[in-house]
Amino acid sequence: MTALLRPVQFKDNVELARIIRDVFEEFDAPKEGSVYSDDHTDHLFELFNDTPGSCYFVAEEDGVLLGGCGVFPTEGLPNGYAELVKLYLSAATRGKGIGKMLMEKCFEAAVGLGYTHLYLESFPQFAKAVSMYEGMGCVRIDQPLGNSGHFACTIWLVKEL
Repeated sequence: MTALLRPVQFKDNVELARIIRDVFEEFDAPKEGSVYSDDHTDHLFELFNDTPGSCYFVAEEDGVLLGGCGVFPTEGLPNGYAELVKLYLSAATRGKGIGKMLMEKCFEAAVGLGYTHLYLESFPQFAKAVSMYEGMGCVRIDQPLGNSGHFACTIWLVKEL
């Protein structure tokens, strides 16, 4: 699969929100206290465009949006940390290396933005994704960091950049 990675655009908002919510429904993951019910999910372009120290990339192939992933300076994180956020792919896209490509792009961007660590949150329902995170150097920690507002998450990881 030859995916193009590019910064999020306004035109991506509706499709990205659909992809994210479809993943939660597919895996029966908690909808309250997660990105599913987060107001920002419908306005990702604006969120990342208006927040200094953040970036969001999407993967697309032949004009079809496959998913995305970003870096966000979540309030309350330790100095030098940002959050790796909203890594979601359409069902047909998973297992083809696109998630790893997006993560690597975000790792590079985070270093360029001056971060030393990335924090991320997930759910047991996303076991394959969690395995991928761990395979890319993310280490589980015992408690959440920062104030993401996603209180339903039960898996927390940190990646040293």
